[in-house]
Amino acid sequence: MNETVIPKQTIMRMKKDYMGNDQLLPGYNIQFGVCDEYIAVYDVKQYASDMDCFKPLMEKFHRIYGKYPEYPVADAGYGSFNNYLYCEEHGMGKYMKFTMYEKESKNIKYHNDPYRAVNFRIDENGDLLCPNNKKFHYVYSRPIKGNKYGRTEEFYQCEECANCSHKEKCCKCKGNRIVRINEELTAFHKEVLDNLNCIHGALLRMNRSIQSEGANGIIKWNRSYTRARRRGLNAMNLEIAMICCGFNLHKFHLKKIAIRKAA
Repeated sequence: MNETVIPKQTIMRMKKDYMGNDQLLPGYNIQFGVCDEYIAVYDVKQYASDMDCFKPLMEKFHRIYGKYPEYPVADAGYGSFNNYLYCEEHGMGKYMKFTMYEKESKNIKYHNDPYRAVNFRIDENGDLLCPNNKKFHYVYSRPIKGNKYGRTEEFYQCEECANCSHKEKCCKCKGNRIVRINEELTAFHKEVLDNLNCIHGALLRMNRSIQSEGANGIIKWNRSYTRARRRGLNAMNLEIAMICCGFNLHKFHLKKIAIRKAA
């Protein structure tokens, strides 16, 4: 959502309240980048989606520290084709989960499902083959919605689905099955799975859960900061800056005490 001349809050779908009800309330999307237990960078946006907040946060990190983070670990709200390409352009590792990450990494049946288009075999001519060895032929391409890099996705249609013994398991369509392929995104997902499921990636995920979620928990629940006191992006940036300064100073104080006790 574009910023207006006088920035105001955006109506967003908040998390469910204690009664289990969804809430549509005015709010801001506040982002924290945590490193070594300290908040290294913060940002305030009017975007309802975290995906749109990733690039501005990384650019702000670069302006402050003169470099991009090597391992930008984030949850599934940040994993998108645009963000993966952005990481590749700036030498950052792809450690942001995508929407189906949990299912891809933990559900073996889903991951190896032969009826998923990403698992179809490719013959010597480069044609997709379904489990019944029927070819899929190229139909058309279209731009990916919201893509900023001019990427398109390709659609392929099976040559013959009638009287196929796999039809019930393969698709519920009346005619021949049409599949949508984005080869680059599929390759990115495989790279992300490899990165996050190795030992180094598992340690990074665990560290993110402790530090990032811990920082949010301390600010929201321990310090009872659950509502903005100011309005407008400039005022909110000032407010969050003071919150982050207080958090970092308190963390530094606690570490000094711990070092003295250890000595």
